[in-house]
Amino acid sequence: MGLFSTDMFRSLAAGFVLGLGALFIALGTEDNGMAPDMVGHAVAAPAAAR
Repeated sequence: MGLFSTDMFRSLAAGFVLGLGALFIALGTEDNGMAPDMVGHAVAAPAAAR
C-alpha cells in the first residue's frame, strides 16, 4: 500500500462529502441553537468635538 493509493483518495473523498453534507444539514436546520437577535446592530461612536 503506497502513500497515494486509490483507497486513500476514495476515503478522503467520502469523508469530504459526508462532512459537507453534515455541515449543510446543521446549517440548514431552523433551530440550530443560534438566535438571530442575539447580537445587536453595530452603532458608530459619536464624533468627538474639538
